[in-house]
Amino acid sequence: MGRIHDKILQAVNKQSYQPMKARILARRLGLAGGAYGEFRAALNDLVQQGRIEINNSQAIRKSGAKPSLKGTYRTMSSGGGFVKPSPVDGVASPEIRIFPENSNNAANGDLVAIQIIRRGNSDRPPTGQILSVLERKSHQFVGTYWEKGGEGFVKVDGAVFSQSIVIGDPTTKNVKPGDKVVFDMIHFPSPEQRGEGVITELLGPQGDPGVETLAIIRAYNLPDIFPPDVLDEAHHVAENFSEEDFDGRVDYTKHTVVTIDPIDAKDFDDAVQVELDPASGHWTLWVHIADVAHFVKQGGALDREARSRATSIYLPGKVIPMFPETISNHLASLQQDKIRYVQTVVVDFDPKGRKTTVTFERGVIKVKKRFHYEQVMAFLDKTPEAPEVPEDIGAMLERMKTLALILRGRRFRRGALELDMPEPKLEFDKDGRVSGAHNSVNDLSHQIIEEFMLTANEAVAEHLHSLGVKFLRRIHPDPEPTKQKAFAAFVRTLGYQIDNAEDRFTLQRILAESSSKPEKHAVHYAMLRSLKQAVYSEKEEGHYALASTCYCHFTSPIRRYPDLTIHRQLTRWKRTGKASYDETELMFLGEHCSGMERRAALAERDLVKVKLLEFMSKQLGEHKMAIITGVAEYGFFAQIVDLPVEGMVHITTLNDDNYLFDAESHSLTGLKYKRRFRLGDKIEVEIAKVDIVKKQMDLRPVIAMEEQKKKPNRK
Repeated sequence: MGRIHDKILQAVNKQSYQPMKARILARRLGLAGGAYGEFRAALNDLVQQGRIEINNSQAIRKSGAKPSLKGTYRTMSSGGGFVKPSPVDGVASPEIRIFPENSNNAANGDLVAIQIIRRGNSDRPPTGQILSVLERKSHQFVGTYWEKGGEGFVKVDGAVFSQSIVIGDPTTKNVKPGDKVVFDMIHFPSPEQRGEGVITELLGPQGDPGVETLAIIRAYNLPDIFPPDVLDEAHHVAENFSEEDFDGRVDYTKHTVVTIDPIDAKDFDDAVQVELDPASGHWTLWVHIADVAHFVKQGGALDREARSRATSIYLPGKVIPMFPETISNHLASLQQDKIRYVQTVVVDFDPKGRKTTVTFERGVIKVKKRFHYEQVMAFLDKTPEAPEVPEDIGAMLERMKTLALILRGRRFRRGALELDMPEPKLEFDKDGRVSGAHNSVNDLSHQIIEEFMLTANEAVAEHLHSLGVKFLRRIHPDPEPTKQKAFAAFVRTLGYQIDNAEDRFTLQRILAESSSKPEKHAVHYAMLRSLKQAVYSEKEEGHYALASTCYCHFTSPIRRYPDLTIHRQLTRWKRTGKASYDETELMFLGEHCSGMERRAALAERDLVKVKLLEFMSKQLGEHKMAIITGVAEYGFFAQIVDLPVEGMVHITTLNDDNYLFDAESHSLTGLKYKRRFRLGDKIEVEIAKVDIVKKQMDLRPVIAMEEQKKKPNRK
């Protein structure tokens, strides 16, 4: 223990000591000025050890015997966030809610020391305060530049820091007020002083569509440029590819093979064919997947970069691919009328959809017809917009529909859960600005391909499992019983009958019953929150939501690195009869790929939100119908019915009455008029305020405003 540590402990343990802030204590101990940095470091050490505490007012006091925990801080766009404590003696703890006033200027991804303020229960997580930041995740941030009194500042995007950051010399980058910038944090903010940073990159004017996209790319440190050696290897592979080389491959080029993808898809990594034997009623499904492993040699530049990225990232209006376009959009993409290499899973089914035989081949295909989902749906529904389709392909589309429905029925009979959580799809004008938005659909055309891909993934996983080798599984662990009970308690308040919260068929019923109700979003989202997150892992666990005991990702090697590892194991098994993989290597790879997948999802969600908020900022004062999606002591969240965007109604705007929060019924109820705002309720709201920098939208309930107008003026 150092000299400064001892001086701090002696001071705070004195009987006469009164809690005080760090600057004041440092001055009293003669450790201000040049020694202050050492003082702060010693202070952080003592906080981490639990010897002293920092209270809500940032005053230092003797430890109250409440143990501190370590964990990684995950911020929320609405402010504050959650900390997932590191396991203690192998036992995991639940996430701890951190409100903005208790965040101690921690940023997303920081390793922090926390203290529990209030224990949790079945309705709410425990809450805590961040005592100190132990390790910063990043020193790079993105924000909007502004000036005051001759000084330059940056307001950091989101609700990360409560105050703007001082910028030393913005003139070096020709930055103007209102510009988006990237800056390095030189001194992180503290209770005593503002943070200080230096601008490293000028992105452009705030609000410009391209600038907002670039801001998200920089904020999440997304890899938007391929190194030269990666591009060189991709070009070399393309130059040496021969469409006439079928050596060692099964020739499927005469088969009736089709692709079905989104209308704006750039890469096509799966193609399918379905045949039916009329005599026996047996089905055969061919799932052809782009043989990316043939072009990407393990350990090469392409492989190194793809492993680092781990996934393609799909931002609104921009794709950041895992492989250069030479591979992802050309050589490995299963384009119509092109000779392409594939790894093929051939599955035979009996008339009831039970797998009878499964084989794996390295093949060559030539796609006969490329469809997008809308075309297939129009054909199956026989609408006027249905495309003209050759007779043999049309007959196969009908077979695909029949087989998919058989497989889908079997999957649900074994207890699979399907949450209806549509993704927002943005519509753009010619200038790249959002002109509208709608929710994605999951109709029969999507479900056909989904069932066939699930079948292939499961078949590959079962085969590798039968070989007794380790491989990168896609696992979805069983939910915690406490969270399932909390979900059951919630849906009961909405009038649903639920006896056993752990029975998956009961959960199926709740999802089905709520699918046509106003509270559908709330019910499905609540179930999602009760489930654990699906991840990549070498552990022999199943996939809870799919009701599958053995599952992996095989069908998208162009955009997911885990699929590529599975392809390599299958190829090695075909050639040598062996398919082993180092377990430790798989463990680290699974953690890395899961982390990169989460980063991609957060970046996409963040940019969608920014662009939707820009669109909503032009509709201030307009009235919209909305559905309440979350309720808390401080107000409630509501999602606009005709747009996939959410805003907050603060309790202070409920000006017609005094409202009390009831956690059990997820509602706010007025004391006088008994008006209630409950999860799932539909209400009319006004777009009151949009803060694009903080990524927040404020709503006001129209009914409360109307009631306020009726009240007599009091003088």
